[in-house]
Amino acid sequence: MASSRVMAIVLAGGEGKRLMPLTADRAKPAVPFGGAYRLVDFALSNLVNSRYLRIVVLTQYKSHSLDRHISSGWRMSTMLGNYIAPVPAQQRVGKRWYLGSADAIYQSLNLVRDERPDVIVVVGADHVYRMDFGQMVRSHLESGAPCTVAAIRQPIALADQFGVIQTADDDPRRIARFLEKPRNPKGLDDAPDQVLASMGNYVFDAKALVEAVTRDAENDASKHDMGGDIVPDFVARGEAGVYDFIDNDVPGSEPRDRDYWRDVGTLDAYFEAQIDLVSVHPVFNLYNYEWPIYTNLGPWPPAKFVHGWHGRIGHSVNSIVSPGCVVSGALVENSVLSPNVLVHSWATVSDSVLMDNVRIGRHAVVRRAIVDKNVEVPEGARIGMDPEEDRARGFTVTDSGITVVGKDHVIAG
Repeated sequence: MASSRVMAIVLAGGEGKRLMPLTADRAKPAVPFGGAYRLVDFALSNLVNSRYLRIVVLTQYKSHSLDRHISSGWRMSTMLGNYIAPVPAQQRVGKRWYLGSADAIYQSLNLVRDERPDVIVVVGADHVYRMDFGQMVRSHLESGAPCTVAAIRQPIALADQFGVIQTADDDPRRIARFLEKPRNPKGLDDAPDQVLASMGNYVFDAKALVEAVTRDAENDASKHDMGGDIVPDFVARGEAGVYDFIDNDVPGSEPRDRDYWRDVGTLDAYFEAQIDLVSVHPVFNLYNYEWPIYTNLGPWPPAKFVHGWHGRIGHSVNSIVSPGCVVSGALVENSVLSPNVLVHSWATVSDSVLMDNVRIGRHAVVRRAIVDKNVEVPEGARIGMDPEEDRARGFTVTDSGITVVGKDHVIAG
């Protein structure tokens, strides 16, 4: 096992339609998260912390900011042959773009041939979690299965939102059935109120993966998707195993966050995952220095809070305030501020996410909102107070009442 050569592939070409307008100008993995990070940083940090240092990131949709983020911040020493390389769609097998995640790997098999790995770790780039992939790879090699799917326990009531794994009666590590968003699945033997949901992370024997995506490319009826086509193919052949995420022991993790995993594929899920970070004892702890989340933060100065007399006090409560921010005589509570945000005097920001370079004018109120980059909220403006008014101004309002202001949106004074 120790001599196995491991290559990692990060699938980062997703369009992220359900995150519009946040993905109107960027790929989903490039969406900012947690103040200083982008979504792709979580997958890359997990791989790097697992000591897998030969990584390709397959990109496609509006990938400029993603490519720039990886190229400028994610650099490895080349002396030992380590790298993190963003790879765009190259049309190597015809004049077409990626048809799906499996097709992305098929069109990039030249990278596999160049690296000649024994094992390939395939992960998505848009989930928030910590995971030691080394433990999953060891489990994969011990099982003898050519394909292993990482799974997280979820309430059975949410089964219709996931790909659900049912294990064999005689072997709890082998997948018997893979069900796409089932309505009435069977619960787990040791937890009848739970199911095993696919996390979108896989480990493959390299030869088996190459053969699988090649077979899939020849199937005109396939959607060429890793979870929807490749994994079911391994299951049908009796060659798929499961790795229960509850067994993954990340250094520095605590009971409340050791099995934390969030699919932030919708605006509401994205917002809720951000708010998860700001409590005194967050359910996902960014301050685990034994398993850090890395990023390219940039040359920002420290955050600053100014003015301190009655009625004009710059302060923040239960919030993340990134470098470069200035809270000037304003109140920020239960919110996440990305770098270089300026909140002017007598403004109030609550239960909100403000991205880079946002400006909040005097006496403005922002409540339960996501405000994307470079937006200036005029003096006295109200955002998140009246859904109909917000829609009339061209903002997006989710079913749960979160107002979303897109990047560079010009708000009339």
